[in-house]
Amino acid sequence: MTATVPLAFERLDEDTMRERAERFLAVARRRRSVRHFATDPIPLDVVERCIEAAAQAPSGANKQPWTFALVTDPEIKRRIRQAAEAEEREFYGGRAPQSWLDDLAHLGTDADKPFLEEAPALIVVFMQRTSEEGARHYYVHESVGLATGFLLAALAHAGLATLTHTPSPMGFLGEILERPEHERPFLLIPVGYPTPDCRVPDITRKELGAVVVRR
Repeated sequence: MTATVPLAFERLDEDTMRERAERFLAVARRRRSVRHFATDPIPLDVVERCIEAAAQAPSGANKQPWTFALVTDPEIKRRIRQAAEAEEREFYGGRAPQSWLDDLAHLGTDADKPFLEEAPALIVVFMQRTSEEGARHYYVHESVGLATGFLLAALAHAGLATLTHTPSPMGFLGEILERPEHERPFLLIPVGYPTPDCRVPDITRKELGAVVVRR
């Protein structure tokens, strides 16, 4: 049986809880997917702390089936961009159904992905289907999804802009970054500061009443 330790938990008064919830909500409301990144350097120790926060996420049987590749080398970023754009040209040029393209049209996206080189850092999230020794991992997609959510929230809270990018298929990421066979790419996240003139699509989020059901 696994040994236990006392839970480190601080019970807060309700006013403090409400203040924290409101402050975090304000950060979440400001977070937007950014496609125009300044080339200014960012503090990588901050990014690493955010990755460490992501790695605190719950996971099936505590297998922690994730790897975060932090990429800053310009040559590697260039290779990732070239490979991603090749896949995206296939996607926009015929692989994607018209209904999908119609749904993307208002976002103004296309096969050109300059942000993959302009952003000072890329985080490639990999999911581990098994351990290095071949032991089974459980609820891999759910676990890595939770960790990725932690990561995006931590980066936004720290003052950095991000984009969730999913070129399909993403096998080239494992090849370029020389990841082992038991890992598969899950998500590609450019990280940095937005350009001073950065603009984002004018979209809205669903109101609370549309996403919460009380019984």
